[in-house]
Amino acid sequence: MSTELLLTTDIDKLGLAGDIVKVADGYARNFLVPQGLAEPVTESAKRRIAKIKAEQEKVRKALLDAATKLADSLKDASVTIRAKVSEGEALYGSVDAAQIAKAIQLLGFPEITSEMVALEENIKTLGTFDVPVKLHPAVEQTVKVWVVAE
Repeated sequence: MSTELLLTTDIDKLGLAGDIVKVADGYARNFLVPQGLAEPVTESAKRRIAKIKAEQEKVRKALLDAATKLADSLKDASVTIRAKVSEGEALYGSVDAAQIAKAIQLLGFPEITSEMVALEENIKTLGTFDVPVKLHPAVEQTVKVWVVAE
């Protein structure tokens, strides 16, 4: 036998909040319903989930708008990072995402974190680099990073 339930939260390998799923009776009765992860399919439950989804969509849209505005303000940003240099143009260490994020923060963007800086590998030479900054899953902006000798 199987039971139809309306998920109230996202569950890995089962579905997202608001999905109607069929699961084994025991799984529904002993785990999903008592934990508050799902509830029986009723009209009131469907209305409540629809309301929650609408609120979540408003929040997602607001976050996307904020990220887009931030991307517009970061469009022409460039940062300079001074580093110690050995022979030639090789750095003693390397420039990492945390250093780039800190330099961007000093420009007046305190919301930028090192996790947002999508640096494939640390910078180990002098020069100019285009570094992507992921502000939102759908919004990315490139910042010009100048690595110069100290």
